[in-house]
Amino acid sequence: MKNALSSALREILTTLNYPETKIVVQLPKNPNHGDFATNLALQLGGQLGESPRDIAQILADKLKSDYPNLVDSTDIAGPGFINISINKNAIVSQLETVLALNKNYGKSDFGEGKTAQVEFVSANPTGPLTVGHGRGAILGDVISSILEWNGYEVEREYYYNNAGRQMRRLGESVKSRYLELLGENTEFPEEGYEGEYIIEIAQILLDKNGDSLINTADNKVFKEAAESNIFLNIKKTLARIGLKFDTFFNENTLYDSGAIDAVVKTLREKNLIYEKEGATWFKATAAGREQDRVIIKSSGEPTYRLPDIAYHQNKFNRGFDLMVDVLGADHMDAYPDVLAGVEQLDYDSKKVKVIIHQFVTLTENGEPVKMSTRKANYITLDELIDEVGQDVVRYFFIMRGMNTHLNFDMALAKDESDENPVFYLQYAHARLCNILKHAEGQGYNFKKNTDLSPLSLDSEIQLVKFLLEFPNIIERAKDNLEPQTIATYLQSLAGMFHKYYAKERVVTDDKVKTSARLILVKALQIVLYNGLTVLGIHAPERM
Repeated sequence: MKNALSSALREILTTLNYPETKIVVQLPKNPNHGDFATNLALQLGGQLGESPRDIAQILADKLKSDYPNLVDSTDIAGPGFINISINKNAIVSQLETVLALNKNYGKSDFGEGKTAQVEFVSANPTGPLTVGHGRGAILGDVISSILEWNGYEVEREYYYNNAGRQMRRLGESVKSRYLELLGENTEFPEEGYEGEYIIEIAQILLDKNGDSLINTADNKVFKEAAESNIFLNIKKTLARIGLKFDTFFNENTLYDSGAIDAVVKTLREKNLIYEKEGATWFKATAAGREQDRVIIKSSGEPTYRLPDIAYHQNKFNRGFDLMVDVLGADHMDAYPDVLAGVEQLDYDSKKVKVIIHQFVTLTENGEPVKMSTRKANYITLDELIDEVGQDVVRYFFIMRGMNTHLNFDMALAKDESDENPVFYLQYAHARLCNILKHAEGQGYNFKKNTDLSPLSLDSEIQLVKFLLEFPNIIERAKDNLEPQTIATYLQSLAGMFHKYYAKERVVTDDKVKTSARLILVKALQIVLYNGLTVLGIHAPERM
């Protein structure tokens, strides 16, 4: 409709011999002012030296007289804005487009021919995924889906490190538990990993090797067993919530390939590296940051800023048009330094979008929830999935803005009524499917060129207008990379449908009206299905 209106205005300019100018048609800030608004008369007024309001009146009259099938009414506002209300039949006719596109409705070609990489989760294999990891996992997956719906070819990547101090502690922890299972007196390592999963891994080693590892001085066998077992469980957990990665990138490859040394060398050549107190510093202040940062400690061990700079250099070298990093709030302070380093390596850091999400607290009746103490001092993502299910976990993690701390309400999450926002959407979809199935049983089908003029109630027109907003919602989610905009939209759409259905019957004795309303119901079902699909949530046909 926006394109049709722009074309009509362009034709009017030609008819009136007005100069060619850019035509901007947009939604008015106040929906009571109409469906669209344009400032075309203001632009022409400056060029023609005439009153914008007079020009606006001429354009408005021309729209109404020449395009009655498109324009219902116009209104001149302020210094010369034209508010335009679209003909109701033109609005409802768009339902045919929704049905024709079906599962492709809402998709765009914005990113066609472009590649995007989304890096998320990226937890080192030192233990099970926790509820804290869950929010980033779902955000990353839904953002990937949003980009795919906007035409990008997306690569989902998991970045991890299986070396360093954390992994050494992991191996030492498993070894200590292995020796304990053999009845040996052993001192558990300071800051070791104490979860029950460490004992389980030690038991696997004992079952496989007996006591043959009792005198093993090398920690490698214990570390590798732990890494293998933990990563296997991480992948199983991710699969339970519908996540599958295209690439697992190991930080060690950056050391093995010499990429870390190359970054230091390049920054040193640019006079952005200096030594102080035995450590190596990145002169971040010269790159616009407030303070310099240590990138190699006096012990010789790099801080995570250095490999992160090298990792992003690797991403750029792989040729992605867009790179999205989904990080927890604990990275808030570090990532600007990393991007500053990337800029100094002569890459365009604007191609990197950093998404920071806040922490999660499980609550019930306003109190923090402790679901289990079996696995040390945290709650695993598996435990949460066991409690409330995959769809609820996914939806609850993205239904609020990522910049806000998320209180995950367990009582609401476990509620299987339509008070639960996930079930509210799924009930709406199932009800739509049930109406369609019932109608098909009575011989109705979805023919092209169905007479849609019976869709004349205000509630019907508003429903149509709102479902036609879906492509804009997907595009907006692409622009701001905030999945909750889709969740919020779907809740509003389901609410509008439930309210309409409470007052109006769809299948009636009036076959013409019934056919028209069934087209509306089918369009609503398509939009709800597509929206839930973007979010990675099942759209059941019955509940």
